[in-house]
Amino acid sequence: MEEKDTEALMVTVRCTAYNHESYIQQCLEGFVMQKTNFRFEVIVHDDASTDGTVTIIRKYAEKYPNIIKPIFETENQYSKRDGSLARIMDEHTHGKYVAFCEGDDYWVDPLKLQKQVDFLETHPEYGMVHTNFQYYINRDNAFVDNFQYSPKDKLDIILSIIDGNKYRVQTNTVLFRNELYKIIITSDDLLYKSSYFLMGDTQLWIGILLQSNIYYLNSITAIYRVAEGSACRNSNLINRFRFDLSSSELRLYLLDKVKKKYPSLDSNVRLKRKLKKEYNLNLIRYKLFVPSFKPLYSLSMQYNLLYSILRFPFLISMVKKYIRLKH
Repeated sequence: MEEKDTEALMVTVRCTAYNHESYIQQCLEGFVMQKTNFRFEVIVHDDASTDGTVTIIRKYAEKYPNIIKPIFETENQYSKRDGSLARIMDEHTHGKYVAFCEGDDYWVDPLKLQKQVDFLETHPEYGMVHTNFQYYINRDNAFVDNFQYSPKDKLDIILSIIDGNKYRVQTNTVLFRNELYKIIITSDDLLYKSSYFLMGDTQLWIGILLQSNIYYLNSITAIYRVAEGSACRNSNLINRFRFDLSSSELRLYLLDKVKKKYPSLDSNVRLKRKLKKEYNLNLIRYKLFVPSFKPLYSLSMQYNLLYSILRFPFLISMVKKYIRLKH
């Protein structure tokens, strides 16, 4: 039965795509196969792709005009690193609930949205529900199961997310309340309005947990594709160093925010020491290549000394390598 635009919009799915010609059809099929007793829409944002991604999106938008709502950019927004992409998506997010799925990932359960909406509609104390999933490793053409950590309580979930994603919330499995999302993204401009941190989702899960609760549905509803060149597997060495630094810097920042609600965390010196050590080593590694970088946190005294010792021979070796290349 054809949906009416006058029916209340229950879910907005946010899908971002860039040069996903090989994957976007599978992603869109996962959306249009959803069986629901409510209206939902999918905002498909193409970020000025240079391959055939736009053609495929147009075909689905014409075939499913009540579901697929495309945005076609003529200039890449993500590369601006000014928050413009998030602002555009926020302006087009009007559903009671919000889901994410990037253009190279996909859903495999036609009841994904229905199951999640049914849960949140009957459990107002929860702000988000996420599910189990599988990894798909492009290089190996293989599916790999996700083994979820079993937390003791909400604080354990929070710390397990901060501590290297031991508790895994996969972005393309989530459904959360839009009203709660709007509150969270206005609570900290550095976390949610700027593009300083290269990881875009971890802070949202922590924000939801500090305001509400999340529920884990142990049912595989989605596939997360691990492809060469993705943010966490970037083959460019300096970009990889920058991503690792951003990840450790974000975790320190989030831990400081969590401590304001849970003052007893001051006694958890193990996690703090672990994150600080990881951060200091990542900062040294990145600053050897980009010494002008201005971090949120300064190097600890002993690591600052280590950086000073390493920097001089490193610069000499780089100059020698440059001279050899020129000759």
